[in-house]
Amino acid sequence: MGLSVQMAIKKNRLVIRLDGELDQSNVEELKKKVCNIIKKYSIVNLVFNFENLSFMDSTGIGFIIGRYGEIKRKGGSIVICSMNNTIKKVFNISGLKRICNVANDEVSADKILGVIA
Repeated sequence: MGLSVQMAIKKNRLVIRLDGELDQSNVEELKKKVCNIIKKYSIVNLVFNFENLSFMDSTGIGFIIGRYGEIKRKGGSIVICSMNNTIKKVFNISGLKRICNVANDEVSADKILGVIA
């Protein structure tokens, strides 16, 4: 199926909307893009919108953990929002809930990050 990615920069945060499957076939390219944007725009916080993510394997989990380390060094946070039940199971089993905040949607994610609309 592949992966479609939309990214938006809002002040010091990067919103990443994923559609499709986050797996070994596309993680490396996504990692390069995200890392470049984090450096270029001094991104401190990440918001992952998983509303249309249908699958995530261990490389996807590793991608998020890697970004957590990068963002944590800058004093920021990661918020994951709009997870379907399939992705929630992967999220909970993987232990990502210990390092990432969870929100129902992007508006709630902004509130967690202290962003006033």
